[in-house]
Formats: sequence, structure tokens, C-alpha cells
Amino acid sequence: MSTIRTSPPRPWTGRIVLFLLVIITLAPFVALIGTALQPSGTVPTGLTIPSPPHFENFVTAFQVAQLPTLMFSSALLVVMVVPAAILLVVMAAYGIVQLRIPGAPFVFLLFLLGLTIPYESLITPLYYLMRDAHLVNTRFAIALPLIALYLPFGVFWMRAHFLGVPKELGEAASIDGAGSWKALRYIHLPVAAPAIASLAVLFSLWTWNQFIIALVMMDDPLKRTVAGALGAFQGEHSTDLVLICAAAVLMMLPTILVFIFLQKLFVSALLQGSVKG
Repeated sequence: MSTIRTSPPRPWTGRIVLFLLVIITLAPFVALIGTALQPSGTVPTGLTIPSPPHFENFVTAFQVAQLPTLMFSSALLVVMVVPAAILLVVMAAYGIVQLRIPGAPFVFLLFLLGLTIPYESLITPLYYLMRDAHLVNTRFAIALPLIALYLPFGVFWMRAHFLGVPKELGEAASIDGAGSWKALRYIHLPVAAPAIASLAVLFSLWTWNQFIIALVMMDDPLKRTVAGALGAFQGEHSTDLVLICAAAVLMMLPTILVFIFLQKLFVSALLQGSVKG
């Protein structure tokens, strides 16, 4: 008696849903590029194919938006924010998990509460705080709030890593006479390097793309982030939609290139955060 072998059903449904999600995700970006390549001064609607494409719009937007100056300003803010934020979150998570400081669960709960507060609701009190400290219109008025706002997520991230470190490592370091600082420097930091690198990339991208805080705290558009300066650029050229789209594409390029070259780091970091808690 012959039997008919049937192949297992292929997950076509999942592939179709994934394909539709990819199209929905890419459609705004395709529309943005299509608009940026239209003749300057026109008002394209919907997804339109430029014929011929006007690549000179990118040159004009590059010159008008003063992108080199804006990128230097964004890079300077990244240097001010990321190392300080990384240092604070590593020390906080290390104290909560490895040193088991008194009240560690309560401290971690406070950090978790910080994740639930939308940072847009903090813009006004942050502005008055920076104004009273005479820091408005300086880059510290952007950097200091960003460092504080990154702490809840950063502590949550590094806590997940330290929870996965075998306790035997800390016990072996203690038996060899290493104190808490030496154990952190010579044992835990080398092990945590991939998690710290992933977090540094995320913080860098968030700082580079920061919009609202840079717009509120700094009057000079050239001292804001690249994204923050786009608001002023939009005000100056509000009638030229094509030029605004070309500037937006140029401003997104650095973050897209960073993601393309570091996508494996992103994926591994997100998977790490999803399986530990």
C-alpha cells in the first residue's frame, strides 16, 4: 500500500505579512526620495516618479542647510552625551546587580518608572531648569537632559546583561583579592563590551537624531543637532517642499549608513535584550 507524502505547509502567510510590512515601512522613504528628485519649486503629491530626476536639488540643499556645520555640531553633542551616559548606566547597573546595594530593587523600580514617562512632557520643566542654571543656548542644555533621559533605558539594558554574568566570575575575583572596582574594570567590563558597544550605538543615533530638546534649548540653528536644524530649515524654505525633502534625505544618510554597517550589532543587541530580564 503506497502512502502519499505531503510536504509541511510553507509559512506563506507569515512571508506575505512580512512583505506587506516591508512595503509599508519603505513607502514613506521612497516617497521622500521621489519628491526630492522633482523640479525645485513644484508641489508633488503622492508617489510620483521624477522624469528626469533632478539630483542638483541635493547640492542646493547641502549648501543651503550648511550640513557640514550641522554634522559637526551633532558629532560634538554625541561626544558630550554618549561617554557620560555609558559611564553612569554601567555603574548604576553594576551596583544594582553585582554589588546588591541596599534598596537596589526600589532604585531599579524608579528607573523603570522613568521608562513610562514620555519625555515630551518634561520639555517645559527641563527648559526652566536649564534657564535657572544659565545654560540655555549652550550645548550643555541639550547634553545634560539627554544624559538623564537615557539613564532608565540604559540601566535596564545593562542590568539585563549583568544578570546573565555567572556569579562564579565575581566570586573568583573576590577570592583573588580584587575589590569591587577592580572586578568591574578587569572582569565585568571586558565581558560587557558587546552590550556596551550596542548601547553606545543606540545612544549615538538617538543623540544625532534628537529634535525637540535641541529646538527648545538652542536658538542658533547651527549649534543644534542635524534633525533639530531641519525645523529652522523648514521655516526658511516652507514653500519649497522639494528642497526640504532633499535636505531631509541628506540628514538621514549618516544614520542609515551607520545602521547598514552595524546591523549585526543591532540585531544581536536586540536579541540579548529580548531573552534576558
